Amino acid sequence: MKKHKICIVGGGLTGLISALVLSERGLDIDLILENNTSKNKDLRVTAISEKNMQFLKSTIKNINLKLFYPVKKINLFFEKNNQTKNFLNFDENKNLMYFFENRLTKDHLSKLLKKTKIKIQKKTIKSIDLAENKIFTNSSSKSYDLLVLCLGANSPIYQKISGNRKIQKNYKEHSITCSVNHQIKNIGAQQFFLKEGPLAILPYNINKFSVVWSIEDIYFIKNKKNITSYLKTKLTNLLKTNKISLGNIQSYPLKLSLKRNYYKKNAIILGDGLHVVHPLAGQGFNLILRDIEKLNELISNNLRLGLTIKDSNIPKDLSDSRKPENLLMGLGIDTTRKFFKSNKYLDPIKENILNNFSKSTLLKKITKRVANLGLS
Repeated sequence: MKKHKICIVGGGLTGLISALVLSERGLDIDLILENNTSKNKDLRVTAISEKNMQFLKSTIKNINLKLFYPVKKINLFFEKNNQTKNFLNFDENKNLMYFFENRLTKDHLSKLLKKTKIKIQKKTIKSIDLAENKIFTNSSSKSYDLLVLCLGANSPIYQKISGNRKIQKNYKEHSITCSVNHQIKNIGAQQFFLKEGPLAILPYNINKFSVVWSIEDIYFIKNKKNITSYLKTKLTNLLKTNKISLGNIQSYPLKLSLKRNYYKKNAIILGDGLHVVHPLAGQGFNLILRDIEKLNELISNNLRLGLTIKDSNIPKDLSDSRKPENLLMGLGIDTTRKFFKSNKYLDPIKENILNNFSKSTLLKKITKRVANLGLS
Protein backbone atom coordinates (compact mmCIF):
# COMPACT_ATOMS: atom_id res chain seq x y z
CA MET A 1 0.00 0.00 0.00
CA LYS A 2 1.31 3.43 -0.95
CA LYS A 3 2.28 5.54 2.06
CA HIS A 4 0.83 9.01 2.62
CA LYS A 5 3.48 11.64 1.94
CA ILE A 6 3.80 14.56 4.34
CA CYS A 7 6.29 17.41 4.32
CA ILE A 8 6.99 19.32 7.52
CA VAL A 9 8.96 22.53 7.04
CA GLY A 10 10.74 24.18 9.96
CA GLY A 11 13.50 23.32 12.41
CA GLY A 12 12.07 25.07 15.48
CA LEU A 13 10.33 23.37 18.38
CA THR A 14 7.01 23.25 16.49
CA GLY A 15 8.48 21.49 13.44
CA LEU A 16 10.59 19.05 15.46
CA ILE A 17 7.77 18.04 17.78
CA SER A 18 5.28 17.73 14.91
CA ALA A 19 7.68 15.43 13.07
CA LEU A 20 8.35 13.23 16.11
CA VAL A 21 4.66 12.95 17.02
CA LEU A 22 3.64 11.99 13.45
CA SER A 23 6.61 9.63 13.01
CA GLU A 24 4.62 6.89 14.76
CA ARG A 25 1.82 6.98 12.17
CA GLY A 26 3.55 4.99 9.41
CA LEU A 27 3.71 8.02 7.12
CA ASP A 28 6.34 8.92 4.53
CA ILE A 29 7.62 12.14 6.16
CA ASP A 30 10.15 14.66 4.89
CA LEU A 31 11.39 17.25 7.37
CA ILE A 32 12.95 20.28 5.71
CA LEU A 33 15.15 22.35 7.99
CA GLU A 34 15.67 25.73 6.41
CA ASN A 35 19.25 26.96 6.44
CA ASN A 36 19.58 29.26 9.44
CA THR A 37 22.49 31.69 9.35
CA SER A 38 21.77 33.15 12.79
CA LYS A 39 24.64 32.57 15.23
CA ASN A 40 22.68 33.73 18.29
CA LYS A 41 21.83 30.99 20.77
CA ASP A 42 18.22 30.85 21.90
CA LEU A 43 18.41 31.60 25.64
CA ARG A 44 14.66 31.42 26.23
CA VAL A 45 12.87 29.10 28.63
CA THR A 46 9.39 27.84 27.73
CA ALA A 47 6.46 26.85 29.95
CA ILE A 48 4.04 24.00 29.31
CA SER A 49 1.11 22.66 31.30
CA GLU A 50 0.79 19.26 32.97
CA LYS A 51 -1.67 18.12 30.27
CA ASN A 52 0.72 19.06 27.47
CA MET A 53 3.60 17.37 29.28
CA GLN A 54 1.57 14.16 29.35
CA PHE A 55 0.91 14.56 25.61
CA LEU A 56 4.65 14.78 24.89
CA LYS A 57 5.41 11.79 27.13
CA SER A 58 2.76 9.65 25.46
CA THR A 59 3.67 10.49 21.84
CA ILE A 60 7.46 10.97 21.71
CA LYS A 61 9.53 7.86 22.39
CA ASN A 62 12.54 8.18 24.70
CA ILE A 63 11.96 11.86 25.43
CA ASN A 64 14.34 13.00 28.15
CA LEU A 65 12.08 13.98 31.07
CA LYS A 66 15.04 15.47 32.94
CA LEU A 67 14.92 18.43 30.54
CA PHE A 68 11.49 19.40 31.91
CA TYR A 69 11.57 20.99 35.37
CA PRO A 70 8.30 20.53 37.31
CA VAL A 71 6.83 23.28 39.49
CA LYS A 72 4.19 22.81 42.17
CA LYS A 73 3.97 26.42 43.31
CA ILE A 74 2.87 29.53 41.38
CA ASN A 75 2.42 33.00 42.86
CA LEU A 76 1.09 36.18 41.24
CA PHE A 77 1.80 39.71 42.51
CA PHE A 78 0.78 43.23 41.55
CA GLU A 79 2.56 46.47 42.38
CA LYS A 80 0.95 49.37 44.21
CA ASN A 81 2.74 52.32 45.78
CA ASN A 82 6.11 50.65 45.10
CA GLN A 83 5.05 47.55 47.05
CA THR A 84 4.16 44.13 45.66
CA LYS A 85 1.12 42.28 46.94
CA ASN A 86 0.39 38.59 46.44
CA PHE A 87 -3.14 38.31 45.01
CA LEU A 88 -3.19 34.72 43.76
CA ASN A 89 -1.25 31.60 44.64
CA PHE A 90 -1.30 27.92 43.78
CA ASP A 91 0.61 25.54 46.07
CA GLU A 92 -0.19 21.95 45.12
CA ASN A 93 0.98 18.43 45.86
CA LYS A 94 1.05 17.77 42.12
CA ASN A 95 2.91 19.39 39.24
CA LEU A 96 1.26 22.49 37.80
CA MET A 97 3.69 23.42 35.04
CA TYR A 98 7.00 22.42 33.50
CA PHE A 99 9.81 24.64 32.24
CA PHE A 100 12.51 23.76 29.74
CA GLU A 101 15.42 25.44 27.98
CA ASN A 102 14.64 25.89 24.29
CA ARG A 103 18.21 25.31 23.12
CA LEU A 104 18.83 22.04 24.99
CA THR A 105 15.39 20.66 24.17
CA LYS A 106 15.79 21.39 20.44
CA ASP A 107 19.16 19.60 20.47
CA HIS A 108 17.58 16.58 22.18
CA LEU A 109 14.62 16.43 19.79
CA SER A 110 16.98 16.66 16.80
CA LYS A 111 18.90 13.63 18.09
CA LEU A 112 15.66 11.67 18.53
CA LEU A 113 14.65 12.50 14.96
CA LYS A 114 17.84 10.94 13.60
CA LYS A 115 16.68 7.60 15.05
CA THR A 116 13.40 7.69 13.10
CA LYS A 117 12.67 6.93 9.44
CA ILE A 118 11.98 10.60 8.72
CA LYS A 119 14.04 12.02 5.87
CA ILE A 120 15.73 15.16 7.17
CA GLN A 121 16.92 17.72 4.62
CA LYS A 122 18.63 21.07 5.04
CA LYS A 123 17.37 23.22 2.19
CA THR A 124 15.99 26.66 1.41
CA ILE A 125 12.34 26.88 0.37
CA LYS A 126 11.98 28.92 -2.81
CA SER A 127 8.22 28.65 -3.34
CA ILE A 128 5.14 26.48 -2.87
CA ASP A 129 2.64 25.44 -5.54
CA LEU A 130 -0.61 24.93 -3.66
CA ALA A 131 -2.43 23.55 -6.70
CA GLU A 132 0.08 20.71 -7.04
CA ASN A 133 1.01 20.43 -3.32
CA LYS A 134 4.58 20.93 -4.42
CA ILE A 135 7.58 22.31 -2.52
CA PHE A 136 10.34 24.00 -4.53
CA THR A 137 13.72 24.19 -2.82
CA ASN A 138 17.07 25.52 -3.97
CA SER A 139 17.93 22.09 -5.41
CA SER A 140 14.74 20.16 -6.21
CA SER A 141 10.93 20.00 -6.17
CA LYS A 142 8.55 17.39 -4.79
CA SER A 143 4.78 16.87 -4.36
CA TYR A 144 3.13 15.79 -1.11
CA ASP A 145 -0.30 14.81 0.21
CA LEU A 146 -0.07 17.32 3.07
CA LEU A 147 2.19 20.28 3.80
CA VAL A 148 2.75 21.33 7.43
CA LEU A 149 4.49 24.73 7.56
CA CYS A 150 6.25 25.67 10.81
CA LEU A 151 8.32 28.59 9.54
CA GLY A 152 7.98 31.07 12.39
CA ALA A 153 5.97 34.26 12.50
CA ASN A 154 7.29 36.26 9.55
CA SER A 155 7.67 33.87 6.62
CA PRO A 156 6.53 35.44 3.31
CA ILE A 157 5.34 31.98 2.22
CA TYR A 158 2.32 32.36 4.52
CA GLN A 159 0.99 35.15 2.32
CA LYS A 160 -0.22 32.57 -0.21
CA ILE A 161 -2.20 30.75 2.49
CA SER A 162 -3.52 33.28 4.96
CA GLY A 163 -3.27 36.57 3.10
CA ASN A 164 -3.64 39.58 5.40
CA ARG A 165 -6.55 38.21 7.42
CA LYS A 166 -5.32 38.48 10.99
CA ILE A 167 -5.69 40.34 14.25
CA GLN A 168 -2.45 42.20 14.81
CA LYS A 169 -1.12 44.69 17.32
CA ASN A 170 2.33 46.13 17.88
CA TYR A 171 2.72 46.37 21.65
CA LYS A 172 5.69 48.73 21.33
CA GLU A 173 7.35 46.64 24.01
CA HIS A 174 10.44 44.49 24.30
CA SER A 175 10.78 41.30 26.28
CA ILE A 176 14.18 40.96 27.93
CA THR A 177 15.24 37.55 29.18
CA CYS A 178 18.24 35.89 30.79
CA SER A 179 19.13 33.04 33.11
CA VAL A 180 19.71 33.73 36.80
CA ASN A 181 21.75 31.66 39.26
CA HIS A 182 20.40 31.74 42.82
CA GLN A 183 20.32 29.95 46.19
CA ILE A 184 16.62 30.46 46.99
CA LYS A 185 14.85 27.34 48.26
CA ASN A 186 11.57 26.31 46.62
CA ILE A 187 11.28 29.51 44.62
CA GLY A 188 8.41 28.32 42.42
CA ALA A 189 7.09 30.19 39.39
CA GLN A 190 6.22 33.84 39.96
CA GLN A 191 4.52 36.57 37.94
CA PHE A 192 4.90 40.21 38.98
CA PHE A 193 2.72 42.89 37.39
CA LEU A 194 5.01 45.90 37.78
CA LYS A 195 4.57 49.51 36.69
CA GLU A 196 7.27 49.04 34.02
CA GLY A 197 5.61 45.85 32.75
CA PRO A 198 5.03 42.20 33.72
CA LEU A 199 8.03 40.24 35.00
CA ALA A 200 7.99 36.42 35.20
CA ILE A 201 10.30 34.03 37.03
CA LEU A 202 10.48 30.60 35.40
CA PRO A 203 12.56 28.02 37.32
CA TYR A 204 14.16 25.36 35.13
CA ASN A 205 16.73 24.00 37.57
CA ILE A 206 16.97 23.80 41.34
CA ASN A 207 19.38 26.76 41.36
CA LYS A 208 18.48 28.50 38.09
CA PHE A 209 15.53 30.42 36.76
CA SER A 210 14.81 32.43 33.65
CA VAL A 211 13.50 35.95 34.02
CA VAL A 212 11.23 37.43 31.36
CA TRP A 213 10.52 41.16 31.73
CA SER A 214 8.24 42.91 29.23
CA ILE A 215 8.89 46.65 29.15
CA GLU A 216 7.87 49.53 26.90
CA ASP A 217 10.20 50.38 24.03
CA ILE A 218 10.78 53.88 25.40
CA TYR A 219 12.03 52.48 28.72
CA PHE A 220 14.03 49.76 26.98
CA ILE A 221 15.82 52.19 24.62
CA LYS A 222 16.49 54.68 27.41
CA ASN A 223 18.06 52.05 29.71
CA LYS A 224 19.48 49.60 27.16
CA LYS A 225 23.12 50.20 28.06
CA ASN A 226 22.46 49.57 31.75
CA ILE A 227 19.64 47.04 31.42
CA THR A 228 21.55 44.26 33.24
CA SER A 229 22.09 46.39 36.34
CA TYR A 230 18.48 47.65 36.24
CA LEU A 231 17.19 44.10 36.03
CA LYS A 232 19.45 42.86 38.82
CA THR A 233 18.32 45.69 41.08
CA LYS A 234 14.70 44.92 40.31
CA LEU A 235 15.15 41.21 41.09
CA THR A 236 17.09 41.96 44.27
CA ASN A 237 14.20 44.09 45.54
CA LEU A 238 11.49 41.65 44.50
CA LEU A 239 13.18 38.51 45.87
CA LYS A 240 14.79 40.25 48.85
CA THR A 241 18.24 38.83 48.17
CA ASN A 242 21.37 40.03 46.43
CA LYS A 243 22.80 36.52 46.07
CA ILE A 244 21.95 36.24 42.41
CA SER A 245 24.00 36.41 39.24
CA LEU A 246 22.64 37.17 35.78
CA GLY A 247 23.68 35.60 32.48
CA ASN A 248 23.64 37.22 29.04
CA ILE A 249 20.50 39.15 28.16
CA GLN A 250 18.50 38.71 24.96
CA SER A 251 15.63 40.94 23.88
CA TYR A 252 12.65 40.46 21.55
CA PRO A 253 10.01 42.89 20.25
CA LEU A 254 6.48 41.97 21.33
CA LYS A 255 3.30 41.86 19.29
CA LEU A 256 -0.07 40.17 19.05
CA SER A 257 -0.77 38.23 15.86
CA LEU A 258 -3.75 35.90 15.40
CA LYS A 259 -4.28 34.58 11.89
CA ARG A 260 -7.81 33.97 10.58
CA ASN A 261 -6.82 31.50 7.82
CA TYR A 262 -5.09 28.32 9.04
CA TYR A 263 -4.85 26.51 5.72
CA LYS A 264 -5.32 26.55 1.98
CA LYS A 265 -6.04 23.34 0.10
CA ASN A 266 -3.52 20.80 1.48
CA ALA A 267 -1.19 23.24 3.25
CA ILE A 268 -1.49 23.90 7.01
CA ILE A 269 0.25 26.52 9.12
CA LEU A 270 1.42 25.63 12.65
CA GLY A 271 3.30 27.46 15.40
CA ASP A 272 4.12 31.17 15.56
CA GLY A 273 2.86 31.51 12.02
CA LEU A 274 -0.66 31.04 13.41
CA HIS A 275 -0.58 32.86 16.70
CA VAL A 276 1.86 35.01 18.65
CA VAL A 277 0.65 36.18 22.06
CA HIS A 278 2.07 38.24 24.91
CA PRO A 279 4.37 36.12 27.15
CA LEU A 280 2.84 37.30 30.45
CA ALA A 281 0.61 34.21 30.88
CA GLY A 282 3.11 31.64 29.58
CA GLN A 283 0.44 30.17 27.29
CA GLY A 284 1.91 30.68 23.82
CA PHE A 285 3.55 27.28 23.39
CA ASN A 286 0.67 25.52 25.13
CA LEU A 287 -1.58 26.67 22.30
CA ILE A 288 0.90 25.31 19.76
CA LEU A 289 1.06 21.92 21.45
CA ARG A 290 -2.74 21.67 21.47
CA ASP A 291 -2.71 22.42 17.72
CA ILE A 292 -0.18 19.62 17.17
CA GLU A 293 -2.19 17.24 19.34
CA LYS A 294 -5.34 17.95 17.31
CA LEU A 295 -3.53 17.47 13.99
CA ASN A 296 -2.17 14.14 15.23
CA GLU A 297 -5.68 13.08 16.27
CA LEU A 298 -7.21 14.01 12.91
CA ILE A 299 -4.53 12.22 10.89
CA SER A 300 -4.83 9.14 13.13
CA ASN A 301 -8.60 9.05 12.62
CA ASN A 302 -8.22 9.21 8.83
CA LEU A 303 -5.66 6.41 8.80
CA ARG A 304 -7.77 4.23 11.08
CA LEU A 305 -10.76 4.63 8.77
CA GLY A 306 -8.66 3.97 5.67
CA LEU A 307 -9.21 7.49 4.31
CA THR A 308 -6.72 9.48 2.29
CA ILE A 309 -4.90 12.47 3.72
CA LYS A 310 -4.67 14.35 0.43
CA ASP A 311 -7.73 16.52 -0.27
CA SER A 312 -9.23 15.45 3.08
CA ASN A 313 -11.09 17.53 5.66
CA ILE A 314 -8.07 17.52 7.97
CA PRO A 315 -7.02 21.16 7.34
CA LYS A 316 -10.58 22.46 7.73
CA ASP A 317 -11.29 20.32 10.80
CA LEU A 318 -8.08 21.54 12.44
CA SER A 319 -9.03 25.15 11.77
CA ASP A 320 -12.63 24.71 12.94
CA SER A 321 -11.62 23.00 16.19
CA ARG A 322 -8.60 25.09 17.17
CA LYS A 323 -9.27 28.62 15.90
CA PRO A 324 -11.93 29.54 18.52
CA GLU A 325 -9.69 28.69 21.47
CA ASN A 326 -6.60 30.30 19.95
CA LEU A 327 -8.51 33.53 19.27
CA LEU A 328 -10.16 33.63 22.70
CA MET A 329 -6.95 32.83 24.56
CA GLY A 330 -4.94 35.36 22.55
CA LEU A 331 -7.49 38.12 23.10
CA GLY A 332 -7.91 37.09 26.75
CA ILE A 333 -4.17 37.45 27.36
CA ASP A 334 -4.28 40.83 25.61
CA THR A 335 -7.13 41.91 27.92
CA THR A 336 -5.13 40.79 30.96
CA ARG A 337 -2.20 42.90 29.79
CA LYS A 338 -4.50 45.93 29.44
CA PHE A 339 -5.98 45.35 32.89
CA PHE A 340 -2.60 45.47 34.62
CA LYS A 341 -1.28 48.48 32.73
CA SER A 342 -1.59 51.80 34.53
CA ASN A 343 -5.07 53.26 34.01
CA LYS A 344 -6.42 56.25 35.98
CA TYR A 345 -9.99 54.94 35.76
CA LEU A 346 -9.27 51.34 36.70
CA ASP A 347 -6.39 51.74 39.17
CA PRO A 348 -8.57 52.91 42.13
CA ILE A 349 -10.66 49.71 42.05
CA LYS A 350 -8.04 47.27 40.75
CA GLU A 351 -6.95 46.15 44.21
CA ASN A 352 -10.53 45.36 45.27
CA ILE A 353 -11.10 43.36 42.08
CA LEU A 354 -7.96 41.31 42.68
CA ASN A 355 -8.75 40.77 46.38
CA ASN A 356 -12.20 39.44 45.49
CA PHE A 357 -10.67 37.23 42.80
CA SER A 358 -8.19 35.71 45.26
CA LYS A 359 -11.00 34.86 47.70
CA SER A 360 -13.06 32.98 45.12
CA THR A 361 -12.37 29.24 45.17
CA LEU A 362 -14.37 28.81 41.97
CA LEU A 363 -12.36 31.40 40.03
CA LYS A 364 -9.09 29.84 41.19
CA LYS A 365 -10.28 26.43 39.98
CA ILE A 366 -11.31 27.86 36.62
CA THR A 367 -7.97 29.68 36.25
CA LYS A 368 -6.01 26.52 37.02
CA ARG A 369 -8.13 24.41 34.67
CA VAL A 370 -7.80 26.86 31.75
CA ALA A 371 -4.03 27.10 32.25
CA ASN A 372 -3.79 23.32 32.12
CA LEU A 373 -6.39 22.28 29.56
CA GLY A 374 -7.13 25.46 27.64
CA LEU A 375 -10.77 26.19 26.84
CA SER A 376 -11.65 22.66 25.73
